[in-house]
Parts: sequence; C-alpha cells; structure tokens
Amino acid sequence: GPHRLAPGQWTDDTSLALALADSIAQVGWDLDDQARRYVSWWKNGEYSVNGRCFDIGFTTRYGLSEFLKSGTARSSGDRSPRASGNGSIMRLAPVPIRFLDLFPDRVEQLATLAAESSMPTHGSPQCLSAARYLGIVLAGLMHGINRDIVLSHDWEPLARIRADEPLHAEVEAVAAGSFARRRPPDIQGGGYVVQCLEAALWAFHDAADFRDAVLQAVNLGDDADTTGAVCGQLAGAYWGECGIPEQWRNGLARRDMLENALSGLLRKSEE
Repeated sequence: GPHRLAPGQWTDDTSLALALADSIAQVGWDLDDQARRYVSWWKNGEYSVNGRCFDIGFTTRYGLSEFLKSGTARSSGDRSPRASGNGSIMRLAPVPIRFLDLFPDRVEQLATLAAESSMPTHGSPQCLSAARYLGIVLAGLMHGINRDIVLSHDWEPLARIRADEPLHAEVEAVAAGSFARRRPPDIQGGGYVVQCLEAALWAFHDAADFRDAVLQAVNLGDDADTTGAVCGQLAGAYWGECGIPEQWRNGLARRDMLENALSGLLRKSEE
C-alpha cells in the first residue's frame, strides 16, 4: 500500500482507537485527555505501529490544531457539514466496550457518549449522528442480540435514541436500511462518514463470518482501511475474537499493545 506497511501492521484507525481506549481506561471520560493522546500520536508517533504518524486526515489535523490553540476538545472538531469525514467512527469501539453496562436501560446516555467521542476532531451533525447510531448498534451486537434485530429500522433502542434526539436525515436513511437495499457501485467505501457507515453495514449485514464481512468492506477500495475498520468493529462485536481468522490474529503487529488496551478497558467495565 501507499504507506509500505507489512501484513499485520495497522493504520491511523487503530492508532486512534488505542489512544481512546487508553484514555477511557486510565482517566475515565475526559475529552481533553482523549485529544491530548491523539496529539501525541500526531506529533510523536505514539500508538503507531511503526513509531510515526502517517495518513492523518485533514479534518482530524484541523480539530487537533484547534485543540492545541483552545485547550477545549469539546468544541475543537470542525462542525461544518463539509467536514464530515469518517475519522471518528473508525475509532469508536472502545466507547461501547467500556460503557456496555449502559445498554439497554440507559441507551440514550451511551449514544451521547459516542457522539461526544467524535467532538475533538469531527463535530459535524453527520459525524455526531453516525457515532450515536453506530455506538448503540455495537452495544447491541456485543450483548449477543441477533444482527437482523439490531439492524432493523424499528429496533427499540434505536427508537429511544431517535426520541431523545432525531438522527441526521442521511444517517436515518442508513438506519432505515439503505445498506440492505443497495449494491455497489451505489455502495462506496469513501471518506464521507455516511457513505462509510453505509458501506460497512452493507458488508456486514449478510456476511457469513468475520472474514467475509471485512474482505467485502476493504474490497470496495477507496478509503479501504477505514471501511474495514468500521466493518471490523461490527463483525468483532458480533462474532467476537474467536471469529477472527487465527492467521490474522497471529499475524498482528504489536499484538501485545492491542491486548493491553483491551484488557484495561475490560477491567474498567467490570469495576
């Protein structure tokens, strides 16, 4: 690929998910701390597979630059609809992993935390709404609920977060099942957050297993690593670690870093 990575090495999607996981596990819910860790990745290569930052998105760079000026992560992400990239949903999984106890009784709170996790870098209505939706879908799948139920347009937790705050119209169209009715080339793995969410759900919703889902996602091309990252969150939530092909797991670079971050999150969720 363009970054000359070896098989098993990972990109910015995983780096930022690791930063978010460490922040939640070590200091609790603190958007400023989350942003500081993202800056450490950007400036120092922390959380990177090879010790350097690469492939930072324009919207992420803008949000972190604003954070360095203001020190306030809640308002640093660009709120313009034109700045609706997929860089916050690609890192989202640590939020429902840590706060799975909020599902289903306090699903509205879980959706709010998912949206807040987007704010340091991606503050547009589309990004916040996509994070709310994806956050509760991941939680439902982690709870072992059948994916057809979780992905149905009338799923009860989805109705509850809609009642709390309506989804952005384009995200609502995805939640209503556009991913199941469309096919490539109408489904595209682009960088726009709604397009990415739809593509990941398309690859996941009728896949036979983890491998099938992720390969369908990345084979759409374009922003393949992020489509794969979002689909991988869905597939991982549904099939679990044991569903990931053993060859893929064994080939992961810096696997200890990934497992340590997950262990920290799980310890917090069990406290």
